Amino acid sequence: MTTSYLPLDGGRIAYTVDGTGPLVLCLPGMGDVKEVFRFTVPALTAAGYQVVCADLRGHGESDATFDRYDDETVADDVLALIDALDGGPAVLVGNSLAGAVGALAAVRRPSALAGLVLLSPFLRDGAGGRLARWVTAAALARPWGPRFWTSWYRRLNAGAQPVDLDRHRAALHEAVTRPGHWRALQRLAGTSHDPATAVLDRVRVPALLVQGALDPDFRDPEAEARWGATQLGAEVVMIPDAGHYPQAQQPGPTNEAVLAFLRRVHPADGTPGARTLEAPGA
Repeated sequence: MTTSYLPLDGGRIAYTVDGTGPLVLCLPGMGDVKEVFRFTVPALTAAGYQVVCADLRGHGESDATFDRYDDETVADDVLALIDALDGGPAVLVGNSLAGAVGALAAVRRPSALAGLVLLSPFLRDGAGGRLARWVTAAALARPWGPRFWTSWYRRLNAGAQPVDLDRHRAALHEAVTRPGHWRALQRLAGTSHDPATAVLDRVRVPALLVQGALDPDFRDPEAEARWGATQLGAEVVMIPDAGHYPQAQQPGPTNEAVLAFLRRVHPADGTPGARTLEAPGA
């Protein structure tokens, strides 16, 4: 799979493009890479969608040379990528921190987004409880931070685990130990989701919230999902036997829920937008 790069002020955002059709943009969470959607892409392209998977700034193959790392600047990156691909409106499929990013982008420019699919999203601060806060602080410490993070990542996959989880964790360790990338993750981890929380009731695009029922990042995953859905006017789908990464842990039911939503709000039926995108800055 070929990686392309979008040049922005301060650095480049790495992304891949697969398939043809209406645009779906997949965005991972903090400390993860775009390959977390490795089971999502084949299902969506087979259903007639163009799927773009991007690395967050300072993560994966994206540069770690930016001045800021927070929800708001990542939301700017999302809108810039949609503009550069000239493929909008898009449905944003965002995992974890990317849920807050999606809400901000949808409020800033509703015309750029046809909908939001939020996978085990963080939409407010303090939802994870004391243990999650302790783990975050410990994971950010040096020199054990990168190794601790990849170990904790296994725990976040509570329930069914992908057969290739160890390979993915090895890729994460390689990614976060690239020059500048661990510092970028530390800075992103310090961001507050308050700006997104403040605008949730202003999101006007359709939204689907898919929550892993065993997600250890939340004291009560279902209650947190219901709260987020109420703020957004969203549908909720709980995925049994999945933690923080339902798209990788339970790809069958997760893809089924995502595709059902896409067929309603962003149909792949030859309507405008169902075309091959040209990747700028490749």
